[in-house]
Amino acid sequence: MPPSPVFMPISELGELIRTRQFSSVELTELFLNRMERIGPRFNAVVTVTREHALKQARQADRELASGHHRGPLHGIPYGAKDLLATSGGIPTTWGAAPYRNQTFDYDATVIKRLKKAGAVLVAKLAMIELAGGMGYRQPNASFTGPPRNPWNSDTWAGGSSSGSGIAVSAGLVPFAIGSETWGSIMLPANNCGITGLRPTYGRVSRYGAMALSWSLDKLGPLALSAEDCGLIIEAIAGPDPKDPTTIPRPFRYTRTNDRVFRLGIPCGVTEDLDKAVHENFKCSLNILERVSLVEEFEFPDLPYEAITRTILNAESASAFEGLVEEGKISELTAPEDRIGAYHRTAVLAKDYLRALRLRTVMGKVVDKRLSTYDAVVAPTSRTAATPIDQPFRHPILRSGDVMGAIGNSAGLPSISVPNGFTPGGLPTGVQFMGKASDENAVLSIAQKYQSMTNWHEQHPSLESG
Repeated sequence: MPPSPVFMPISELGELIRTRQFSSVELTELFLNRMERIGPRFNAVVTVTREHALKQARQADRELASGHHRGPLHGIPYGAKDLLATSGGIPTTWGAAPYRNQTFDYDATVIKRLKKAGAVLVAKLAMIELAGGMGYRQPNASFTGPPRNPWNSDTWAGGSSSGSGIAVSAGLVPFAIGSETWGSIMLPANNCGITGLRPTYGRVSRYGAMALSWSLDKLGPLALSAEDCGLIIEAIAGPDPKDPTTIPRPFRYTRTNDRVFRLGIPCGVTEDLDKAVHENFKCSLNILERVSLVEEFEFPDLPYEAITRTILNAESASAFEGLVEEGKISELTAPEDRIGAYHRTAVLAKDYLRALRLRTVMGKVVDKRLSTYDAVVAPTSRTAATPIDQPFRHPILRSGDVMGAIGNSAGLPSISVPNGFTPGGLPTGVQFMGKASDENAVLSIAQKYQSMTNWHEQHPSLESG
């Protein structure tokens, strides 16, 4: 009897399929059943694509039987954040009530590339409405309900890639695709105790993805480990003529964890942390110092958050101009989202242009500062998951999120991995942020850290799971 494939790494799942211990159809049905049984409990799912998934799984099995192996994702089920266009009548709701019946007649490039890799789409996953584009302040900003954390359903899973984080954490899918403009992959990874990779800006095509901020949006994987994220990003990365912002070079995942890494800790990064987050970060540094040279450094003094916030506000106001003009904004779920667009339209053109110029300066000075390090290490979030019934201060709106501002405005890759728990049993995370186009460095450091710890192997206990 083969072991249960739930919470099994992608490489091991692939081996089960290749050795015929499980067929892709059997694996897909197992995760579909979990998705339908457990997903609603956490408000994780918008649409289960059962018929579509089983059709893809049967094709994967036929190809494998004929000797055609597409790679490590062949026959592996996954879920996609519901801002990625999917054809075949599958809705793409953007997490927002006005678009709950929206469909497209084409697939996003990421969906196409995962299909080419043999992966099986089992669900469109819940998200904060419009990816937080209206400035939400509470977890209840989605027509599918507040996204509940599998570690404690009275706490928040994080946004805006909420369903993607929940689905991986609860074992509903082996991996999921999320998006980040500012914190939307990192925060669900932190809160749900999983691994999330925000790639370099332009590494992954955004064709077919809802736009929030054209110069900040990125798509990336959430999975159980850094190794899994590496396999996924290789499958979805690469140039795309339909997205002219993509990097014109292909990406190959390579492991370079057999050397001593040099890591930098930004000055002040441990200020204002919850006690458990601080303690877990110190423990992570003690482990990293066995395989790394770790030193503190200081980023140049620039208004990183103001730069990024101005760009985000101006571009999101443009992205959702039609929604506002048509009056559909009044149909959004969170009350604050129904007025959130109006203050963003007040961003002056001169302020937006100044922010773009300052971002160029910021990119140059940050690139120079990071040139001596393999990665920057910091806590992923100041806190663990917050209560589901309380407003929160979103990372976009809170002060002190220098890592998020720099990483997203400069388009730098970062990976968050679990690094412990609070006394109340909620996971915390540590992130590694690298230089532009150097995903392999952050993946290798994270993989090395996970080889010395087992936080990523711990999963929530779910009744009837």
